[in-house]
Amino acid sequence: MGNDVLKYKDYVGTIEVDTENKILHGKVLGISDLIMYQGKDLEALEKDFQEGVEEYLDLCREKGKEPEKSFSGRVLVRMPPELHCSIALKAKKQGKSINSWIAETLSRATV
Repeated sequence: MGNDVLKYKDYVGTIEVDTENKILHGKVLGISDLIMYQGKDLEALEKDFQEGVEEYLDLCREKGKEPEKSFSGRVLVRMPPELHCSIALKAKKQGKSINSWIAETLSRATV
């Protein structure tokens, strides 16, 4: 992820520009709860983002709820059985699990 997102603890948030109102705003990605934030500049936006995450974590603690994380590391991928078989065979040949083979392959593709 480049400079077009904010990161804090286990959370990633967007940076959006509202040119009409001359303000930055955004929301935390990858969770079902809504955490939104805003600021007049990047420093204020980042501060409000971090405060929003902290408030969310405090609220979860108060309610005894496990906080969601922006990205858990789990992705369900549907594919044709033939592709699944091909991946399984390639992973086995390399002495790897399907998960590690896919993670390594995707990592190379995103660099």
